[in-house]
Amino acid sequence: MKLAAELQAFSARLGHQFAHPEYLQRALTHGSIATTTRPDNQRLEFLGDRVLGLTIAEALFSADREASEGQLAPRFNSLVRGEACAEIARQIGLGDVLKLGRSEMMSGGRRKEALLADAMEAVIAAIYLDAGFDTARKVIRTLWAQKLATVDADARDAKTALQEWAQAKGMQPPRYVQTARSGPDHAPEFEITVQLDDGRSAVAQGKGTKRSIEQAAAAAMLDQIEGTE
Repeated sequence: MKLAAELQAFSARLGHQFAHPEYLQRALTHGSIATTTRPDNQRLEFLGDRVLGLTIAEALFSADREASEGQLAPRFNSLVRGEACAEIARQIGLGDVLKLGRSEMMSGGRRKEALLADAMEAVIAAIYLDAGFDTARKVIRTLWAQKLATVDADARDAKTALQEWAQAKGMQPPRYVQTARSGPDHAPEFEITVQLDDGRSAVAQGKGTKRSIEQAAAAAMLDQIEGTE
């Protein structure tokens, strides 16, 4: 099987030329266009998630031999979560080569964060199956190099930090309420309000996933707390 020119260009951006192009073809096939003879990428996504996780865990473990598990875990989570995978996918133009059904394409599937993240994991699995773990690890370390170099020493996200603060104060975990939503399905805009037991609240709004706006609301609450303590 010979790759089309657009997939050859994508392979170059990815940093791996496939000996078995069918793996890449499957990794780029979304369920909306899959058939009995053209399987989707979900099984590859499952495998790629594990290959990515091991590679990032190994990289963090080797980079800081003094870090505790409590320090390594949030760094790890920040590097393997969906937002990080989707960002890497956008950098290499993965959305441009995804194989989607018409309805998914019309609804902006090439830009959907969850879809990009899943496909990125599937592509990692395709590399692993095509050339083995060492090659997959090399590609991941190259693509994630900047993120690995700049991951915060304490990468706890805002939601985690706020929950730990609330627990230390004897409060229940913060509550996140969607107070508004607008925009099309492929580019929704959310308004999220975070509420604490003591009556304080903070609001954030913007485009992206609900999780990302919840993070922004938590960060706004932490700023509010810092200004009063």
